Parts: sequence; C-alpha cells; structure tokens
Amino acid sequence: MSEAPLDLLVFGPHPDDLEIGMAGTIARYAAEGRRVGLCDLTRGEMGSNGSPEERVAEADAARAVLGAAVRINLGLPDGWMHPDDPEHVRIVAECIRRLRPRTIAAPYWRDRHPDHVTASRLITHAAFKSGLRRYTTAAGEPWRADWVCYYFINNDAPPSFVVDVSAHYARKREALACHRSQFAPAGVDAAATRLTSPLFAQLVETRDAQFGARAGVQFAEGFIVREPLLRPNLLKPWPAQGPATP
Repeated sequence: MSEAPLDLLVFGPHPDDLEIGMAGTIARYAAEGRRVGLCDLTRGEMGSNGSPEERVAEADAARAVLGAAVRINLGLPDGWMHPDDPEHVRIVAECIRRLRPRTIAAPYWRDRHPDHVTASRLITHAAFKSGLRRYTTAAGEPWRADWVCYYFINNDAPPSFVVDVSAHYARKREALACHRSQFAPAGVDAAATRLTSPLFAQLVETRDAQFGARAGVQFAEGFIVREPLLRPNLLKPWPAQGPATP
C-alpha cells in the first residue's frame, strides 16, 4: 500500500507511550496541517491491565483525538524486541520506507523501562538501514529521514530544544484519557500499577510545565537530538517589536 509522505512519524514501544511523551506536539502539528503518523511497536500484551485488543482500540481513539493521519501497530513481541534482530529491524525499516517521514520521533535512549531503551535502539538502527540502497525489504524504496528526534517517556534530561504545546495541552490530556485500561482500569481484576496512580499524571504534567516555564510558556515537550542544531546567528528570536528607545 502506497502512502503519501509524512511530515512526522512517531514511534512508541507500547500503546500510550507516545502520548505520554509528545501528544501535545502531535496535536499541534496536526492542527497546523502537517501529516503526522503514529506507530506502536507492540500491542502491550505484557501489561498488567488491558487486553491487546483493548489497547489497540484505545490507541486508535487517541489518534482521532490528536488528529494524526494514520496509526499502525507492528505487532512486535512485547518484552522481547531486540535492536539487533534482523527481522525486527526489517519490519521497522519497511514501515519507514512505506510512510516516508521527513522526521522520525523515537523514545529517549535512557529510561527506567527496558522496552523503551530497546525500542530507541531498534528505531535508530532501522532508520539507518532504511536509507541504505543495498538493504532489501519486501516493500518500499530506500528512504532517509531528515533527522531522528528523541522524546521522553519516564526519564528526562536537559533537552536540545522544546516545543510549545500550551494551546494543545487539553488534547494531550484527552488522548491520555483514551487509554482507560492503563490509567483507569475497571473491574475486580484491575491491578494497581505506576500508571494507575494519580501521581503519574502529575509527574507528566509537572515535567511539561517545567520545560514550559523554563522557555517562558505554560507547557512544552522536550526533545533531544544527537547532532548540533544550526542557528542563523546569536540573537534570540524575540517577538517582532519596534526600535529600541534611546
């Protein structure tokens, strides 16, 4: 199946991870008319709450809230992804070649959850392989994204840059609420987890508020890139204003 190229392709290890890290940025870019795609690597079948079918349905509901053009699930084995498994790399590389994103977003490579670390390495590996002319996949021509950016799920670090998501933060909250099986599971079999505590939502919002406050806005999401960022000069891009008063 041929797809129109994407401006942004966001990968998440499990359904709900990409919303935790950068749902505000996704909502902002979609609202600006950018073509945004979302890709969950697994169906989260190792999670304490929610069936794989529930989690995929919740992810699609969140996609509609955020306005993303497409959301797919690659069905890799939850808990058993490997960045050097040739088949896993090939599956992700084929996804990149088919969707042809200008920018790829992947989880930050340092995180308390081993799957998030593995996913970061796997996506980085596949993004590189995707651009090699002699690397063969079942579908798609070689494709090299302009760059790979890394977003935070659990851990964070001083970001390379932040994106102002203040005007779209309500969408982030709404998208996270779509994942009811993870944040508000019902039934006698529901297990208490780190995600079900209201302190987890507080942790996410506190991080986004801190990034925002440091940049002079209400909420911002942080990103890390491995290469230097090119600036035209040393002047800070202040809002347009008249000449200075003598």
